[in-house]
Amino acid sequence: MTGNTSTGVVGWLDATGGISGDMLLGACLDAGVDLAVLRAAVAALRLPDEVRLDARTVQRGGLRASQVLVRCAPSPHARGLADILGLLDAADLDPVVRARAADVFRALGAAEARVHGRPIEQVHFHEVGALDSLADVVGAVAGLHALGIDRLVCSPISLGGGRISAAHGAIPLPGPAVLELLRAAGAPASGGPVETELATPTGVALAVTLAEEFGPMPLMRTTSIGLGAGGRDLDGHPNVTRLVVGRADLAGPAAAHGARHGDSVVLETNVDDLDPRLWPSTLRALLAGGAADAWLTPILMKKGRPAHVLSVLCEPAAADRLRQVIFSHTTSIGVREHTVTKSALARRELRVAVAGGEVRVKIASSRGAVVNASVEYDDVVAVAATAGLPPKVVLDLARAEAVRAHSPAAPGNEFPTVEHPGAHGHGRPGQPG
Repeated sequence: MTGNTSTGVVGWLDATGGISGDMLLGACLDAGVDLAVLRAAVAALRLPDEVRLDARTVQRGGLRASQVLVRCAPSPHARGLADILGLLDAADLDPVVRARAADVFRALGAAEARVHGRPIEQVHFHEVGALDSLADVVGAVAGLHALGIDRLVCSPISLGGGRISAAHGAIPLPGPAVLELLRAAGAPASGGPVETELATPTGVALAVTLAEEFGPMPLMRTTSIGLGAGGRDLDGHPNVTRLVVGRADLAGPAAAHGARHGDSVVLETNVDDLDPRLWPSTLRALLAGGAADAWLTPILMKKGRPAHVLSVLCEPAAADRLRQVIFSHTTSIGVREHTVTKSALARRELRVAVAGGEVRVKIASSRGAVVNASVEYDDVVAVAATAGLPPKVVLDLARAEAVRAHSPAAPGNEFPTVEHPGAHGHGRPGQPG
């Protein structure tokens, strides 16, 4: 996260009270970031219209919290991705802050494009490029960077519920852009517990882009705690985003390269009497049941009979469920398991336009730089068949386009300009628009 030599600093983002861009700004401020740092990051964008950050201490559900107020006039500019990347590229920001802020805006744009059901270059929005969203994203990324966090973990996100007014009438909460961001990232969330908007697309985009893991507070020695306030003092539900910062004993050298750490479980069983035609559906069932990966290894049993070792990699919480999938889909009567420590680069999924079609690509990055681009081969085959091209050509084009699109300074990218302000709830939690 920091891009510096690993400091062993971990951050836990508690979004069970909701999350928005300004709530994360408040949490960073409350955790020890000087307001001048946040202001300097926003000022570095050299925006044509004045944007001012103010702060105050408030009460939310009986808890003291810091509220950052982003003050600006409504922006008349409709900004695309190229405009935003141009602002970031020209800004006097740390390269890591610049790259991660660009990642957040790409995630927002991809979600909006998916919601509208059109390629990203054909989607037009206004609010994603609004001044307050720019201030929220750049300020929050700069704040986390200033705290020296190597690894950010986020709790499941509370989304709220009910309905919110938009340009075309009332839309249900959580809004479609929020749900698409969560789907694309595979991030956990839940509706409620109150009937109002708790999580905005900007806040969720920050969480799913910057967090390398989702789950409970990791093993750490707490050094600071920050509470960022939302816009409402809700009855029975403190509307705050908490940021807990500390030192993690498990943070090793890979943490400096954007790697995720944690214990996983490998389930294994030897099977020598299953109809081989059943293996593909078995592997699909395991992956659908929450396995991180599942694979077969050919072996020779003690009496010379050919067999397979079925291996399933999963989080400990999913082990019981996947063990039952193994028993129900195979002839196994016993499963062994062992714990492994996993380090993985931060990753996210892109959809790139290639040869008149769309191909999914999983990007693995370290400190904002692309390390690997894994192309979804089923998409490649489908596009190749439609376009009349060899799959290898589509594969190369998709990989090159994904790397180009991920580059913070990539020319020619078009960011969706917002069509209907507030149509997908980019405003503050609990407020229309």
